[in-house]
Amino acid sequence: MESKETNKRSRLLEAANKLVHAQGFNQTTLADIAQEAQVPLGNVYYYFKTKEDIGNALIEHRANFYGGLIAAWDRLPDPRKRLQALVAEVESQRDALASSGCPIGSLCQELHKDGGVLAEKAASLMAAILGWTEQQFRELGKGKESADLALHLVTVLQGASLLTHTFNQPDLVLRETAWLKKWIDNL
Repeated sequence: MESKETNKRSRLLEAANKLVHAQGFNQTTLADIAQEAQVPLGNVYYYFKTKEDIGNALIEHRANFYGGLIAAWDRLPDPRKRLQALVAEVESQRDALASSGCPIGSLCQELHKDGGVLAEKAASLMAAILGWTEQQFRELGKGKESADLALHLVTVLQGASLLTHTFNQPDLVLRETAWLKKWIDNL
């Protein structure tokens, strides 16, 4: 059973995750997070001394979430099916992508504008996805082109996510993921 302390911290982190995805890291205040988590503002400082501490915890939270997805995909017997699972995950997020953009891509883009340690840590999320994707292409026997194929796949998914958000049209990511599924099948 979770302690009260762990539960409050979890609620604060979930609130930060939701709000940062919806409105951005720089636009989300500690007061917003406290209100969303239904935790008194003063208590936020017990768990997170600074907004950067929340940023670090949020990046770790997202890394754990996507790490769990990757672990599940890695149990699939075929790298082609694993790549299809990545594409299907993006497709399943179409409504969230339309309203708020990609949780990783948006965070990386925003934090990169400010630079610093948080930007580097956020970039590691994208690097992990690229690295995992490259490994799948290697297992498909693509050798030296694996890095370029991974870059292409992740770039297309990020571009589709950006346009889906820009135009608030979930069908855009559906169109692109349908094309990607065929592309992966024909590799």
